Amino acid sequence: MARTPTPWYRKSRKCWFVMLDGKQHNLGPDKKAAFEKFYQLMLESKESKPAAQAFASLADQFLEWVQRKRAPDTYEWYRYRIERFVRKYPNILAEAVVPHQVEAWVDDYDLSVTSRRNYFRAIKRCLSWALKQGLIATNPVASLEVPSGESREIAFSYEDFKLLLSNIRNPDLSDLVVSTWETGCRPQESLRVEARHIDAAHRRWVIPKRESKTKRLTRVVYLNERAMEISARLAQANPVGPIFRNSTGRPWSTEAVNCAFQAIRHRMGRAIIKSRGLTIAEKEIEEKMKTLKPTRLAKGKTVKKTKSDLHTEAKRKLTYRLCIDLTPCYSLYALRHSWATRALIKGVDPLTVAILMGHEDPSMLSRVYQHLSLNPKHMLSEAQRATRDEPEEEKK
Repeated sequence: MARTPTPWYRKSRKCWFVMLDGKQHNLGPDKKAAFEKFYQLMLESKESKPAAQAFASLADQFLEWVQRKRAPDTYEWYRYRIERFVRKYPNILAEAVVPHQVEAWVDDYDLSVTSRRNYFRAIKRCLSWALKQGLIATNPVASLEVPSGESREIAFSYEDFKLLLSNIRNPDLSDLVVSTWETGCRPQESLRVEARHIDAAHRRWVIPKRESKTKRLTRVVYLNERAMEISARLAQANPVGPIFRNSTGRPWSTEAVNCAFQAIRHRMGRAIIKSRGLTIAEKEIEEKMKTLKPTRLAKGKTVKKTKSDLHTEAKRKLTYRLCIDLTPCYSLYALRHSWATRALIKGVDPLTVAILMGHEDPSMLSRVYQHLSLNPKHMLSEAQRATRDEPEEEKK
């Protein structure tokens, strides 16, 4: 590895000198002025520019930094997406990444609007971090346009929730879903809660501030009877580590939960398609075929897809997209929003709702739950309740 250029003082000439790009520079006799000149030369020097490196190597450094500085869920969020990008472009140099390649990578997957946005954000954040750390000279995707995300103001009715439960085949997932529905906890709280966090005497989870989302306040999640029963049962089964686990005994991850929800929506969607007699038009399939990658990997070799292969792939992807469009957008966050919506509609005061949800700023409720203003039945009821105690003569 080349040595970092460093100025030195030459007594015989009573001046400071430095060697840059194979050329010796006279920096003058004053040390302070000499080093200022040195820093300016370094900015213009080829030797001051970071050496080119593979994106995969840079990504490893970024993920190590995230693992040290951020929450475990944040690390997993970045790791999952960035590893997918590296698998597609294993040998690309970091500064050679261009927006078109990122878009082509994202287009390989059938993703929701918000998921597409998150894939873009992961790569852009990684390269932005590298630029700030001085690992690259420029950010090659600085101009990459990140799409806006979908609104997360999704609230399910009790009927939607019952429909979801009826389609869950895994009792371990059912425990997680019911607990989120009954408590309104954050996904990262339910996925990380352990037996040591359970305060059975007061029917609650108590998560120390060093383990909470904000790292500033202890997070307390109160449990109704149903949620308490599940927590007590799972704590007994899993006394060490996260209590919510999948059928293999491993703690649920965010991606595993999301995949499970997608599988449920796919299964529900296929049932709806069958009951309604829906089909994918041949013209639509042909249009989709034009957008598909014409080759595939088979035993490590690139082979051309046949017309039948492309037709099958196009029909499968269109059917999957139709299934998703026909079903509610189930997620743990949506269940949390549903809890808050139900609480507000039932008359729980907003400050209490905010505290129970773990919001530091109660004003967040007014921003996130504006969809309540679109519920005419609820708004009419509240308008009537506002004047319910007034004398009849004052209402006339």
